[in-house]
Amino acid sequence: MIRVGILGAAGYTGGELIRLLLNHPEAEIVFANSESNAGNLVSDVHEGLIGETDIRFTDKMPFEAVDVVFFCFGHGKSEQFLKEHSIPAKVKIIDLAQDFRIKGDHDYIYGLPEINKNEIVQAQHLANPGCFATAIQLALLPAAKLGLLTQDVSVNAITGSTGAGQKPGATTHFSWRNNNLSIYKAFTHQHLAEIYQSLNQLQDSPSLGGGKGEVSVDFIPYRGDFARGIFCTAVIKTEREGSDVAAAYKTFYQDAAFTHYSDKPIDLKQVVNTNKALVHIDCFDGKVLVTSAIDNLLKGAVGQAVQNMNLMFGLDETAGLKLKASAF
Repeated sequence: MIRVGILGAAGYTGGELIRLLLNHPEAEIVFANSESNAGNLVSDVHEGLIGETDIRFTDKMPFEAVDVVFFCFGHGKSEQFLKEHSIPAKVKIIDLAQDFRIKGDHDYIYGLPEINKNEIVQAQHLANPGCFATAIQLALLPAAKLGLLTQDVSVNAITGSTGAGQKPGATTHFSWRNNNLSIYKAFTHQHLAEIYQSLNQLQDSPSLGGGKGEVSVDFIPYRGDFARGIFCTAVIKTEREGSDVAAAYKTFYQDAAFTHYSDKPIDLKQVVNTNKALVHIDCFDGKVLVTSAIDNLLKGAVGQAVQNMNLMFGLDETAGLKLKASAF
């Protein structure tokens, strides 16, 4: 049994992680840390868990009692936390923030199983990918493998309001978000760095990154008027035959546990509340239109984190994650 600790357990990702782990056959939650909610029932905050658990939040962090700890912090807080606290070397860390996603002076493995499974299996410390980054990479990685990303790539992706976290703000307020659509962080989204890192990992030349002489991913993020999910479209210019590109996408994902190529057009409801990612392509006179879809809280966050935990502890990759999409 994997003994689990959760930091930042009161937010959306913390609640979804608890929901998954309560139903995981090989995991036991030892502590769910939240200083502001210490002593309160988890189900008083995450009300969807009423009747599912009597766990209470705690302000304690007994790291010596766990095998793995999940960081469900906001961006920038994980690195600061590790400067101020000591976690035993034997305890594995899975960080859901962006602090360690870019290679540097640390030992964190980037946790995208579709390209880094062998490294994840050996990892002691893991940086879980971002939600937009996951959807966009899964749309573009097979094209990078084919060497198709030789011109700027146009990407549009729309996300649900849960992507902004649980703390309310001006652009997450229901009366503003409902029946509304807006752009934010056009061309500058923080997930671009990890996207470029992975694409360059598969496509040696030309380099990507949007600098002088480099191919760029021109990413326009949208705020959607729904709670969860990401729907992404990407346009790639190429003279390759559409049938060859489709075959390459199918081959790339043929052994992936949760990412599937669909011959038919996809929609968001097919993936919401699951750890699935769906990818589809259409070809139009020298252009390939790629669509991808994920649940931002699951494959885009804690579902993928549990998938990585399974790999890190030698379990079946799908353990605790066989979730079904709604039929309606």
